[in-house]
Amino acid sequence: MDAVWITLVSAAALWGAAVGRLVPRAAYRLSVAADEPWRDRCPAGHPFAGPARGWLGGPGRAGCATTSAPLTAPLLTALACAALAAAAGPRPELLVWLLVAPFGTLLAWVDVRVHRLPDRLTLPLAGALSLLLAVAALLPYAAGSWVHALLGALVLGGGYLLLFLVHPDGMGFGDVKLAVPLGAALGWYGWGVLFAGAFAGFLLGSLYGLGLVLTRRAGRGSAIPFGPFMLGGALLGLLLGAFTATP
Repeated sequence: MDAVWITLVSAAALWGAAVGRLVPRAAYRLSVAADEPWRDRCPAGHPFAGPARGWLGGPGRAGCATTSAPLTAPLLTALACAALAAAAGPRPELLVWLLVAPFGTLLAWVDVRVHRLPDRLTLPLAGALSLLLAVAALLPYAAGSWVHALLGALVLGGGYLLLFLVHPDGMGFGDVKLAVPLGAALGWYGWGVLFAGAFAGFLLGSLYGLGLVLTRRAGRGSAIPFGPFMLGGALLGLLLGAFTATP
């Protein structure tokens, strides 16, 4: 069993490192204002080449290193995938978590850069995650509930929508849209995991904001990208749910 566990975690880490290398280029393309089109050229002005127009292929021109992947994105994605594999083990939902983990890194990267969560990522992610979990629920040894996942998406998305309507200056509508797939993922393992993951996101964001205020790097009314903390809290919730769940 130890050998299987080590193999699973190692394979997940390698997967995360490989797909994590695609994140910086996609993040560069998507890190634009809401009214601007995606970037179609690298910072040096070379057009993105290949059938995927810069998503999967090489730089716009041979030798252009301006959009090459730094270590941060592959490392973060590899660590997240390895942790999920260690917690979930060889369960069918692990494949779902490994598929969506790179998009979490990408969303966090874009939000840090331009303080927005593109609809082209959040909306398809919500639909794809629901469908993938529906398939996982049909397979043996699944340790979650698709019905709870759907309810979790409605509850967390509705909660964020309420917060947005009450205080629109304190939260972006992109956060509301991101809450839908995160609610589905957390809800898969039950209400306790859903609330734990949501609370962890708010706690992480609050601690970060407090640190900025104490170090005088920001004021109380300063805007911070909340997406990375939502994603970080959701990851902690998923780890808790996967580790404690029983098929």
